[in-house]
This record gives sequence, C-alpha cells and structure tokens, in this order.
Amino acid sequence: MSVRTRSLLIIALCAVATMSLWFSASAVVPALRESAGLPPLIASLFTSAVQAGFVVGTLVSALLNLADRIEPRRLFMASALVAAGANALILAFDPASPAVIALRFVTGACMAGIYPVGMKLAASWARGDMGLMIGALVGALALGSASPHLFNALGGIDWVFTLVAASLCATAAAFAILLVQVGPNTSPTPPFRLDAAFRAWTDRGLRLANLGYLGHMWELYAMWAWIGVFLTASFRLSLGPDAGADTLAAVATFAVMGAGAFGCVAGGLLADRWGRTTVTIAAMALSGACALVAGFLFAGAVWPLFLLCVVWGIAVVADSPQFSACTAELAESGYVGTMLTVQTSMGFLLTLVTIHLVPEVVEAVGWQFAFLILVPGPVVGIWAMWRLRRAPEAARLAGGRG
Repeated sequence: MSVRTRSLLIIALCAVATMSLWFSASAVVPALRESAGLPPLIASLFTSAVQAGFVVGTLVSALLNLADRIEPRRLFMASALVAAGANALILAFDPASPAVIALRFVTGACMAGIYPVGMKLAASWARGDMGLMIGALVGALALGSASPHLFNALGGIDWVFTLVAASLCATAAAFAILLVQVGPNTSPTPPFRLDAAFRAWTDRGLRLANLGYLGHMWELYAMWAWIGVFLTASFRLSLGPDAGADTLAAVATFAVMGAGAFGCVAGGLLADRWGRTTVTIAAMALSGACALVAGFLFAGAVWPLFLLCVVWGIAVVADSPQFSACTAELAESGYVGTMLTVQTSMGFLLTLVTIHLVPEVVEAVGWQFAFLILVPGPVVGIWAMWRLRRAPEAARLAGGRG
C-alpha cells in the first residue's frame, strides 16, 4: 500500500470516528424526550449547540489562520481529545441541564480543528482528483455522523452506550491521526494576515462558491438533525409504538445518513470528470425535490418513505465536498485551510436557523409540511453555481471543466 493510499485511508477512518461525536447526543434525542421529558427547545439545542460551538471555533481559527499555521495532525489530535472528553462528561449531568448544552458547545468548538483540517490533509494528496479526495473524506464524515444512530439501534434506548461508544472512537482517532503523512500539495507556513479570512467575500469566485455552499447548508444539517425524529414519528403511526418502530427508525436513519457516503464519493468522481458546477446543480435539484415530496409520504407505507429518504440522503450531501473542492482550487495556496475554515463557519452559522425552524414548523403545521422550509436553500445554491459556471473563474475548477 502506498503512503498516499495509507494516509488517505487513515484520514477517512479518523473522520468517521471523530464525527460520531457531532451527532452522538442528538441521535438519542427520541429516547431522551421519552424518558426525561425533554422539551422541544432543549432537544434542538442538543444539535444546535454543537453548530454554535463550531461557528465560534471556526471564526477564531480563521481570524488567526490556525489551520494554516499549526501542524495539522497535532491540531486534529488535540481537538479530538478535548471533544471526546466533553462528550463523555455529558454522562455526569442531568440531560436537561445547562451543563450538557455547554459541553455540546465545547464539542462543536473542537470540531473546528477536525473538519476543515481533515479536508486540508486530504487535499494535500490530490493529483487531478481533488473532488474525489475531498469527496471521500466528507463521505467518511457523513458515515461518522450517521454512526451514532447505529449505536443507538444496537444499544436500544440506552443513550449511555451511544455516548461512550462515540467518545472511545474519537479518542482512538486522536492518536491514529499521527500515523498520517502530509501530502506534497502543501505550502510553507504563511505569515499571519488578519484580512485573509475576508477574501471569502471579496473574491468573486470564492463568493459564488460560498453562496452555493450556504444554499446547500440551509438544507443539509436540518435534514440530518431531524430525519431521525421524522422517521420515528412516521413509523410509530404506520406500525404502532409496540412494533419495534423506534429501532427500525434508528436503523433507517443510519442508512439514510450513511448513504451520503456513497453520494460524496460518486459526486467526487463525476465532478472531476464533468465539472464541479454540473454536479452541485444536479445534486441540489434532486435533494430539493426530495424535500418537497417527503412530507406527503409521512405516516404512510414504510418502504416508499424509506427509499425516498435514502435518495435524499445521497443527494443532500453529494455536492458538499465539491464546494470545498471549489474553495481549495480558487483560494490562494498558502491560505487554503483558512478559506475552508471560513466557508464551513458561514455554513454552520446558517444551520442554526434551520435546525430551530423545523420543530417550529412541525408545531404549527405538522411533519407533512415541515421540510418545505428547506427548499429555498437548494434554489439559491443552484443560482449561485450557475453564475460561477458562467464566470471566468470556472476555468480553474476541475482542470478547466468548471
């Protein structure tokens, strides 16, 4: 096995292990709402507190250029260890206590040293296959985000099992990342520049790529955060609460989110051949259509809803790596890490809106219409990527394929 293949495999495995922390607590929300009587606001904070922590962490990292000025493997390791500890400490507190929300915030802040840093490590090995490199990593992140739902299904409603498993996986990843070698596509450590982060909006190509990413993120994390609750509610109505509906919903949620790993890899392969704008436009069109239809299958037959959600799970994240690949190809070489950090920071800040919007819409009109609120995101994203496709900067994407 070559050094490149071994390093990329370890990066992907570490991404799977560490991203399980992101959804480890939100995966057990259905069980906690039933056993601890969590109100909807606290339930949504289990996920949105991580998003808020990630936004704060990435803002600090971007302004200080940390992703480009600190050795990436050590930054990844330190971040993973602190995040694993914060996740495990949840067990010491009542699930509805403010301390748990604070620990989820810390976990999110640490992800600023994991998610964009992992993408930078993967991009350092790209050889005309940037889309595939980042697609494989984000696919691993999707699988890692889905894994707590599998832990939850295997452990029944024992939410302690889910949290412990996620923390142990992240701890192992913190040490495994030291076995990775950094690829040749790296630049010398750049000087500190406070204004570097603002090029995300002053450069036209980066601005359009970031607008496309924002449209994509309007939909993605709200779907990921609530698809498990949506499927649980639907299956209980279809099958009855005593027919194993909760376990079936947990397995289905893992399948739906895990299918995104296939979407990311397939999207990367196609984007490297057909162009990044082509793949992102197609993926957002398909995911937006699924958001339109999903609610109309609520409480109906299990299999049609499950299959639609699997398609949605593939499409909703298939484009995600390509926005990062666009940024890596359009950014100044010495500040790729900073630009990736800025992009993810803006995107996850936006998710704070939609994660909280969905339960409010559910309360007002029910699950049948709740996901319609996500459709405007893909519409805006398609418009931005169409503009980028027609701009001169598109010649720098995917070897000139746009």
